[in-house]
Amino acid sequence: MEMTIQRLSRLAGVSSRTLRYYDELGLLKPLRVNSAGYRIYGRSEVDRLQQILFYRELGLELERIKALLDSPGYSPRAALESHREALLEKRRQLDLLIKNVEKTMAYNEGRIEMTDKEKFEGFKKSMIESNEARYGKEVREKYGNEVTDASNKKLEGMTEAEYAEVQALSEAVLEKLAAAMKTGTPGGAPAQEVAALHKQWLMVYWPQYSGEAHAGLAEMYVADERFTAFYDDKCGQGAALFLRDAIRVFVGLDPA
Repeated sequence: MEMTIQRLSRLAGVSSRTLRYYDELGLLKPLRVNSAGYRIYGRSEVDRLQQILFYRELGLELERIKALLDSPGYSPRAALESHREALLEKRRQLDLLIKNVEKTMAYNEGRIEMTDKEKFEGFKKSMIESNEARYGKEVREKYGNEVTDASNKKLEGMTEAEYAEVQALSEAVLEKLAAAMKTGTPGGAPAQEVAALHKQWLMVYWPQYSGEAHAGLAEMYVADERFTAFYDDKCGQGAALFLRDAIRVFVGLDPA
């Protein structure tokens, strides 16, 4: 089966301009270009576009998608299983937030009572379930069930002010990490400020802190492509590696 760019555009619900842009990036090359100069796509290109759109739905940047699809260890079956889990997780998060909205509507109409803690319950449960689905297996293997469960319990019991604080800390880490990368020195003052903020953010969750554990978590950011994708997508290519190196300096494992 072969199709023109116009037909593929209609089939997938993306513009021809987008498909041409994907071609320019090397993300989705056509099977061939015919004598009239039209891009022609085959079955493998259709399947690759489907994978691209799955990743886009999950918020990945085009550069990261290309790296994943072109990696030697890429498996279409494993990718589909990963997409399924991520989409199920997204649906669970939406269900929790919908319940929160409905409960808040009932509260505003005077039909039920609702504490401040309950107002943020959906957000916190959503975050816990998201973290468990994405990283739970690796984190539990590295730090154990006791530490992981204690962290989840600590998050679930947060007050409104504490929850706002951890959200602000998370945003500050990402913002300052992107800025610190421009200096190019993990041992520099801006990068070390990021590492200190990251420690502060961790302490909201962790029952106790150690430099060794902090460095171990940072190593996971580089070793696990999901963590790498998160930081690289938010702060720029190489962000996870830069953060890892800054944390290693911060805890004294590497010289400044």
